[in-house]
Amino acid sequence: MNEDIQFIIDGAKESMDNAIEHLKKQFTNIRAGKASPAMLGSVMVDYYGSQTPLAQVANVNTPDGRTITVQPWEKAMVQPIEKAIQIANLGFNPMNNGEQLIINVPPLTEERRRDLAKQAKAEAEDAKVGVRNARKDANNDIKKVDDISEDLKGNAEADIQNLTDKSVKRIDELLSNKEAEIMTV
Repeated sequence: MNEDIQFIIDGAKESMDNAIEHLKKQFTNIRAGKASPAMLGSVMVDYYGSQTPLAQVANVNTPDGRTITVQPWEKAMVQPIEKAIQIANLGFNPMNNGEQLIINVPPLTEERRRDLAKQAKAEAEDAKVGVRNARKDANNDIKKVDDISEDLKGNAEADIQNLTDKSVKRIDELLSNKEAEIMTV
């Protein structure tokens, strides 16, 4: 197979893999009722004037399925971390005991579970759009390659469609797993 075509196919595969990886990251931000340190993954703390990820200024643990504890490495950081969690608008109200923050993760209501499932579906659909865009770009690039036969172009387009189908199937699997996780009480 032509080097240009292989390069295009490899680029499309990388774009599709990136869409799936992004989806996985988005899914970690959708909470499924069980406490997890990943729930606070998006929290940025004002650490002496610069925005720093929470994990870089504190130890985040889950002693049980309903509680998250945040133990700052510096006692002076308790207040800024508490403020950052509230600003992040995750629906958590941390309790400050002076040395650490304790967050009780409320159980999800049926309505909230349905909303989270819808959010997961929307994220999956965005990932599918990313995969389809990678397919479209690759197919357009293949059409622009001049020095190869129509058969080779057709084979390359078939390879890209195969990659697309595999990626969409993987996204559907991730979505059904996430929905099952969300809807499990």
